[in-house]
Amino acid sequence: MSAIRGCKGEAAAELHVLAVDDSSVDRRLIERLLRASSYRVTTVDSGKRALELLGLGKENNTSSKGPKVNMIITDYCMPGMTGYDLLKVVKESSALREIPVVIVSSENEGAEDFLLKPLRPADVSRLRSRIDGSTS
Repeated sequence: MSAIRGCKGEAAAELHVLAVDDSSVDRRLIERLLRASSYRVTTVDSGKRALELLGLGKENNTSSKGPKVNMIITDYCMPGMTGYDLLKVVKESSALREIPVVIVSSENEGAEDFLLKPLRPADVSRLRSRIDGSTS
């Protein structure tokens, strides 16, 4: 979790992660793993509740009531508001857009991998190893 950094040299123990997942099992797992690495963790079961916790109302106006969050980890596929929908709202908010958002998913529709654009040479190497492994 070295990607989670504070703005002013904060120690990992001071960092607060908001975990968003509709699965209580996955929320507990994420929470346990992050707490074991000395992160403060708040969990919620939906994108809507995440926005409420962050102080965003229906009009996406940010209030100062929300806790300081250093990172959001959200499930991609949730009923109502998806993780991608949550990402869009956070990045459109002037008060929240600097918060890093990580999207996780257990979706397995038969895809062998997931690549982020733009592709890099390392991605192509990964693809090559997948192809070589499947034709052996």
